[in-house]
Amino acid sequence: MKPYKNHIFSLITIVILLVSGGCEKFLDEPAENRKLTETTDYTLTGNMIRPLLGAYYEFNSIEWENIPLIAVRGDDVNAGGLGDQQDFAETDKYNYNKDYWMYNSLFQNFYQNMYSANSAMEQIALYKEYAPNKSLADQYIAEAKVLNAWWLFQVSRVWGDLPIPPSSDPALLLIAPLSTKAQIMQQISDWMDEAIPNLPAVRPNERADIPGGVTKYTALAIKALANLELGTTEKYQVVAEATGEIINSGKFTLEPDFYELFKIKGKLNNENILEMQYSDLGLDAGENYAHLFAFYGPQGWTPAVAGASEGWGFWEPSMKYIKFMLDRNETVRLETSVLFTNAGIDSLKTDPNYAILPSWISNTTRSGDIVNNYARAIFASGKHYLPSTQLTPGRTDYGTNKNYPIIRYSEILLMYAEATLHGASGSAGSADDAVNLVRERAGLNPISGVTLDQVMDEKLAELAMEMGQRYYDMVRLGRFEELSYEGRTFQEGDIFLPYPQNQVDQLPSLKQ
Repeated sequence: MKPYKNHIFSLITIVILLVSGGCEKFLDEPAENRKLTETTDYTLTGNMIRPLLGAYYEFNSIEWENIPLIAVRGDDVNAGGLGDQQDFAETDKYNYNKDYWMYNSLFQNFYQNMYSANSAMEQIALYKEYAPNKSLADQYIAEAKVLNAWWLFQVSRVWGDLPIPPSSDPALLLIAPLSTKAQIMQQISDWMDEAIPNLPAVRPNERADIPGGVTKYTALAIKALANLELGTTEKYQVVAEATGEIINSGKFTLEPDFYELFKIKGKLNNENILEMQYSDLGLDAGENYAHLFAFYGPQGWTPAVAGASEGWGFWEPSMKYIKFMLDRNETVRLETSVLFTNAGIDSLKTDPNYAILPSWISNTTRSGDIVNNYARAIFASGKHYLPSTQLTPGRTDYGTNKNYPIIRYSEILLMYAEATLHGASGSAGSADDAVNLVRERAGLNPISGVTLDQVMDEKLAELAMEMGQRYYDMVRLGRFEELSYEGRTFQEGDIFLPYPQNQVDQLPSLKQ
């Protein structure tokens, strides 16, 4: 049984309810699938929000292993070594094991979450028959549809062709046909077109009913992401229109302090279009709804606040990425993205081109935490790091109370720039305008006549270690040479993970 499930509807306020989704879940604890029941009284329309909150619960309570598997294959990040997850490290090197438990976990969990979203939509439709406010029911259905699309988008980028769950009944997946990745991305785009008219045109943090919940702009962002994957002239125009609408809304701004964007200040920030929410409720003990950020953290450190727990050491910014950032004279984005050990600093200096490093590079963060040498890696992720000084007093778990940003406004700006450089007509200014907004926040000088290569460089600098964006960008653009680095060799046949054997044994469409 999932921890905290019994509490999901007994919390006092909707704000607490929404942040209560994150808890550690493990593979031997199967997800519960909500189904329609004969005992539900759909005339009690005050309960209509409950199925939707169940879908949000699934979104916020993502299993700790799922995002690392989605994101580990780019040239921006390496799997930490010397651990008990050898097949995770091998996946980073494009050596895939169809029997590896993480593969099955991602597939199983995201499909179960899609069943949950479908169930939410089905139940809300039954409430709608009796609801005095039909448009509110339509909004709730649209929100669940957006969450459903996000889960499908992620697994299709990982595996390509997949069956689309037609309903909340898992048995129907046995007869569902295999859809191509292109068909899946088009389906996602179509779903977003259905959802957008029924969603509030506000920032997620402006919602009073479900703070941080899905809005029109979340749906536009996912529509843009899906069409970017399709990558035709026609679809780039769709990307430009969707991202342009977000930009022209004037609703979103870049957080001035990039470092703090990934800390407590970043929670429900004006930059965030979609984020997973967590909370310790401001208490020093008791209920704690948290993501397992320890996976990404350094295995050894001396925290500024004594007793703050260390990480597991399984996530490491690549040397290639760090040198790329140094070559660009990056400061705040490099400092934010990378935690340096002395071993990492010494390793950098063995390259004559980096024998003299900027004086600010240190194994002590600006927040006073000291990152000691440890066995599994020589760098750690700063984007998944919460300073020990920002922990709620009494709390010690690594990164606890930190949110997980998924889609940020800076990504929207850079997608808009890319689409226009692929020939799309833009309504929200030039590619230069969009890129320079992102560069200005990073403390870099503006550029003119921006090229596609420069946009991709900006995306790497801005979005490294975030949901595998770098890997999927290089794959869709066919820039396989970038993924052949530090002893790795990437080929076109390495794009998709093999289907988990456990799922092939169950789903006839995967046997094709």
